[in-house]
Amino acid sequence: MTASHGIVIFSRVICGVNQMSEKNNINPFQDTMKRLNQVFEEAKKLPAELWGITEEELEILRHEKRAILINFPLKTAKGMRVINAYRVQYNDALGPNKGGIRFHHEVDLDEVKVLALWMALKNSLLGLPYGGGKGGVTINPKNFSKQELEAISREYVRQLHKFIGPTIDVPAPDVYTNPEIMGWMLDEYEKIKGEHLPGVITGKPLSIGGSEGRSFSTGLGAYYVLREAMKEYKLDPKKSRAAVHGFGNAGIEIAKVLFEKGAKVIAVCDSRGAVMNEKGLDIHKLMEHKEKTGAVQKFPGAKNITNNELLKLDVEILAPASLADIITIENVKDIKAKIILEVANGPISTEADEYLFKKGVIVLPDILSNAGGVTVSYFEWMQNIAGDHWDEKTVLEKLDKKMTETFKILLNSYVKPYKLSFRTAAYVKSIKRIIQAEKDRGRI
Repeated sequence: MTASHGIVIFSRVICGVNQMSEKNNINPFQDTMKRLNQVFEEAKKLPAELWGITEEELEILRHEKRAILINFPLKTAKGMRVINAYRVQYNDALGPNKGGIRFHHEVDLDEVKVLALWMALKNSLLGLPYGGGKGGVTINPKNFSKQELEAISREYVRQLHKFIGPTIDVPAPDVYTNPEIMGWMLDEYEKIKGEHLPGVITGKPLSIGGSEGRSFSTGLGAYYVLREAMKEYKLDPKKSRAAVHGFGNAGIEIAKVLFEKGAKVIAVCDSRGAVMNEKGLDIHKLMEHKEKTGAVQKFPGAKNITNNELLKLDVEILAPASLADIITIENVKDIKAKIILEVANGPISTEADEYLFKKGVIVLPDILSNAGGVTVSYFEWMQNIAGDHWDEKTVLEKLDKKMTETFKILLNSYVKPYKLSFRTAAYVKSIKRIIQAEKDRGRI
């Protein structure tokens, strides 16, 4: 372990900090380690060409390659604050690490670690030439001015610039970060390096190398996966009711695309509560309402309900788009949805996931369903490297093809012939590719 300028770096041997979610006492990293164990046991029945991985080889995915902890002072209007931040680079066998940076007051090391692991699996599953990374800054951005957020963003890059780059680690936006913040980070990085390197960060404003379609790619990518699943399971999107748990960036995206494609979105929630209308909500008007009032509740024509009540609604589609582990063994028996579309990262605990599979609920896992964002980030990176710019039609056609092909591979190669869940199928395929890359590099 080394320390320099407020940075502490751990490599491969780091232990978990054993911090738990304040809401449900589930440690997300440890829960995912349980999931790896289950996948390993289920994958034993597969032919060698689809799995063939030993427990010893799988061990490499139980440890991140590098975790960087940053602490730096910030002068604010309310006095001096010490800002805690992280960057985890989980596995780079397939290429540069890739993953977002979130600003959230509950960010801790275990959360960033598991998010980086999920990014490694997601990038592998979609066939992208990336490893997995994730970053986080432990702040509530609502408590900081725009100038203070810019100062935090720039200092984060100053502390990390030796560890990121277009061929090293490529950050992007995540929870409570956006293109403007990415623009500040890009500018700071290029000042330090003394050259234009737009490929270091994706999710940027269009004027400085961003991609068409990136702002809504997560929701649209999720819809493409849902569309294919509904075709397979003989459900009509235009006759289906949907509930969306979360109305931040990802929740708004999926609610909007479901509404525009003809599904009846009957309930939506944010951190302050939920609203429901059995006849369907006008999502465009709901967006305007939230913009004016700061919350979805008290929307004209809708009934206020609790967020937990939303999860229990009798709908065809439930789209968790808020936080991790909102569906646990405590509330899973109340779930009535036929399809769960995981727009958020890790919204279902491992135990709850097992119950849903046995019950016959189709769960479209996060590492597939919310991969639209990183897929278009990959397209942005390609455009930056080539000095090119694609129109929106090109980007969305490529996104549709990538999401649809990945779903069909899981369905036809794993789910149907071997009766696996979509999550197990996704983990098997992504892990297989990472381990093969580790072998081909001679690392294991």
